[in-house]
Order: sequence, then structure tokens, then C-alpha cells
Amino acid sequence: IDSVEDMKTLFEGIPLGEISVSMTMSGAVLPILANYIVAAEEQGVAQNQLRGTIQNDILKEFMVRNTYIYPPAPSMRIVADIFAHTAKRMPKFNSISVSGYHIQEAGACPILELAYTLANGRAYIEAALAKGLSIDDFAPRISFFFGIGMDFYKEIAKLRAARFLWHKIVSEFKPTNPKSSILRTHCQTSGHSLTEQDPYNNIIRTSVEAMAAIFGGTQSLHTNSFDEAMGLPTEFSARIARNTQLILREETGISGVVDPWGGSFMMESLTEECIHRAQGLLDEIQRMGGMVRAIEQGYPRLKIEQASAERQARLDRGQETIVGVNKYKNPKESQQVDVRHVDNHAVRRRQEERLKVLRAQRQEKAVSMALKSLEEWAQTGKGNGLDLSIKAVRVRATVGEISTALENVWGRYAQSTQAVSGIYSRAYQGRDEWENLKGRVVSFEKKHGRRPRMLVAKMGQDGHDRGAKVIATSFCDVGFDIDFASLFSTPEEVAKQAIENDVHLVGISSQAGGHNTLVPELIDQLKERGAQHILVVLGGIIPKRDHPMLYDKGVGAIFGPGTPVLESIGKVLLLLGEGLAHGA
Repeated sequence: IDSVEDMKTLFEGIPLGEISVSMTMSGAVLPILANYIVAAEEQGVAQNQLRGTIQNDILKEFMVRNTYIYPPAPSMRIVADIFAHTAKRMPKFNSISVSGYHIQEAGACPILELAYTLANGRAYIEAALAKGLSIDDFAPRISFFFGIGMDFYKEIAKLRAARFLWHKIVSEFKPTNPKSSILRTHCQTSGHSLTEQDPYNNIIRTSVEAMAAIFGGTQSLHTNSFDEAMGLPTEFSARIARNTQLILREETGISGVVDPWGGSFMMESLTEECIHRAQGLLDEIQRMGGMVRAIEQGYPRLKIEQASAERQARLDRGQETIVGVNKYKNPKESQQVDVRHVDNHAVRRRQEERLKVLRAQRQEKAVSMALKSLEEWAQTGKGNGLDLSIKAVRVRATVGEISTALENVWGRYAQSTQAVSGIYSRAYQGRDEWENLKGRVVSFEKKHGRRPRMLVAKMGQDGHDRGAKVIATSFCDVGFDIDFASLFSTPEEVAKQAIENDVHLVGISSQAGGHNTLVPELIDQLKERGAQHILVVLGGIIPKRDHPMLYDKGVGAIFGPGTPVLESIGKVLLLLGEGLAHGA
């Protein structure tokens, strides 16, 4: 979505005055929400008729999802301005969806997800009050978004505890409208629980997670498609995901009972435990000065990454079971399923052409004036950022131009990245396979005069870094030297850093489908700089149909979802020993 013309194409034939639209957008929330509003206007739908939800949850971007643009303080100004605009002009629209889903996907357990999500919610309340709004102006339109994993009973208890704790938090701000302290939530089944191995098992996993969400009292639900560990859903897989919901609703009747677990000793005690443990974490964040201050110190991110690495170590050791991955494996090769393929080059060419037409037809003076007004708002705080973005979109300013106007004033935020350490070494201490890998690293160091060095990188607009962090942590613990590339790096930037840091290999993590474009570009960049000796390995969601092309381009190894970390380490050491890296 580069402009309002793209947004109009997206909703062509869909009457925006008759449906509710949910948008997962936080970093570029101003131009995206403005594009939606103007697309509706040009359908003849006024702002006060619009129903839906905008995520607008920038704090979780700094914690886990990483699609932030600006520093935390001005980013919170954007959140508050959206609260103010929607409270005044869009009374049916949810101005924020405080998201725990991405926190859980990044590796947090249900309790950590619950506590940090509600702590973020408190921070947004405080930001809106500082803007001059009263609690009842906006609190009734706050919504939440939780992930639902495979810990069935804990997930039900988590949602029950969330309602209790949110009511307690909001009550501190003395609302007079009872709706202000009601927790309304959307839930989505887990993406991380989906496996590439025996993918049809994912249909069962999604069904179980969906039932937990319904039993916990979700207001709306997203069921993931079974093939999302391999690529974007196909029409076939999306239909199964949709029908999962229809069957649960229409055939089972389980959604017809409010809180069916109420009164169960097990569930009530588990809910009480969730409340107690989450409250302890909430109190800890408050002692640090609130969630914004805690994020600035990097504390929540560290706790989530530790939890992620600990769980991965348990999975790799077989202490937790994933059917078809670390237990009850299919002796035959996993079933082949059709995976959606997107031609990234064709998409880019089409969008470039559309933007040329847009710019040729618009009034550049009007665009310049609108962008200047946004820069002035960023500098002074006078006016409302969403209102000014809507005016810019009406004259056909693009998403990139609006974002850049604000970046010209606020700058682009960059977080430092480091790997947690000691988790794998503790989990595998004394085990033969771990000691063997450590010995191989020592042998490499003796032979080449230094330890193997890896640059861990994500390229393009892919902020999902759970896998990259797990790999960095485990390789570091076994004895590798680890460097990190900045998030959203270009292939050229990664190649330059790899050469300057004199690494033996680059480990690319890809979750967003850009590997067919970005990885070949990286290999070409290394060759152009005379560094073709640097090994490139790839991990993440890589459909098998893409493997031959990537290997032909020079990728040394591809590690799909569910690959044991120790297996990855062993394969990389083997490749380094075979002379695919410099100095070997």
C-alpha cells in the first residue's frame, strides 16, 4: 500500500460503511490509517460511519516486532493523536489494539505476554491523559489482541485473568463509564506452533488453540492456515482455516456459553495463579518507571529473548514434544503441499509504474505544502498528526513521503542488538553432542587462529527476529563469535559489514518471503567485492520449491522451521571445514 490508490484497489467492491476492518499497522500508522479514511471518503463513507480497529501499538514494536520508525517519545505522540482524532470523529472505531500476540510469538510464555501487554495498555492510557483527554474519551475504544498457543488450560486462564487485571488497572484512573474498564479482545492462533514437518498436523493444532480462545471469551478470532510455516496461505488452506471457525461456531455450540469453565476448581485456581504472577511482573515494570522507561532500558526484550531461548533448548532436548518434529516423526519425507508464490520483482515493477502515474497526475505544490505542515507538527506538536496525514493523502502524498517528512524531524530509531548467553550451555552441559560441537569449534580455532565468526542478518522489511536471536544465542554459546547486522538492512549493507568484520559466514533469517530477491542480491554483492569465499546460509520460512534456485545461486545450506539448533551448528561447522569459508 504505497498510496490511497492502492488502498482503493484493496477495497474495491467492498462497502466500507457496512463492514468492520482490522489493520495490523503500528510504525507507519499515520499514512496507512489516513489512506483507509480517504479511501472510505471516496466511496462516500464518512469517518463517523467507520467501524474497525487499527493496531497502533508502537511499544510492542520496540519490544519484539521491530517495525518501528521513529524514537519512542514521538512515536507515543502519534498514538495519542490517533486517540484524540478517533475519539472526536470516529466513535465506532477502535483506536488501538494492544498486542500480546507478537510478544508470545517472540518467545514469551503466556504470563509474560499477559503482564507486558497490560503494562503497555497502562502506558497508552497515561499518554492519552497527558494529551488532555479524559479516561472515558478513549478507554471504551481500547481493544486487545492476544496470541493463543498450545498450553490449552493456561491460555483459557490467561484471558480470564486479563479481564480481571485490566479492570483493576483502568479503575485506578477513576472512569465513570463502565465500558471504560471492560477488556475486549481479539485472538489469533499461534504461528510459532505451526510446523513445516507433517503440515496437516497444524489443522489440529489450530483447532485446539481456537477452542481455547473461545473458552477464554475472545470477542473475535483469527485461525491461521496450516501452511504458514512454508509460505503465505493458499485459497485451499485459507478455506480450511475459515471453516475451522464455522464448524466450532455452527456445529459444536461451544461459543453459546459464557465462561463455561467458571466454577471449576482447576480453572479458578489457575486463573488466580495467572493473576498473581502477572501482577508481580506489572509491579516490577511500575517500579522501573513504567513500560516506556523499561523498554528504553531493554528489559522486556531481554526477558522475552531469555524465555524464547530456554524453550528452544527444551524442544531441542525433547523435554517438550512437538509431534512430527522431535517425536513421532514421519519416516517418509513430509507431505508436499502447494505453496503460494509471489513474484517480488513483478510486484515492485508494478508499484513503481503506479507511483509514476500518481505523481504525474497530482498537484506537486499541494503535496509539498501538506508535507511541510506535517514537518511543522513534528517540530511543534501543534495540530493533530492524523488530521494532517489525511489532508496529505487527499492530495495524493504517498506512504513513504509522509513517513519521510516525520523522519526529517525525528530521525530514524535504531536499537542495539545483542544475544543472551549461557542458556544453551546450561541446558546441554555435559551432553556428548554439545561437547562434541564445542570441541569442533576449538579445533577450528587452533587450525585458523581464531574462532568461527558469523554475521546474523535480516534484510528487507522483515522484523520477525525470534529465529535469528535463537541462532545467535546458541552459536555464541558453542563458541562462535557473533555479529549482528542492523534490522532492515539492504543486501549491499550486509555484504559491506560482512567484509569489514572479516566473518567466515553470513546467516540470513527470512520470515517474510523476501529470500528469492534479497539473498541472490547479497551473494552477488559479495562476489562483486571479491568476497565470494564468505559462506551464506539461510533459515526461516523457505518453501522447498525455492531451494534449487537458492542453492544454484550459491547458498551453502537452508534450515527450515523445526530444524534442531544443534543440527544447524553441526552442518555449518561441516561446511566451514569443507573449505567453503575463507582461511579453510
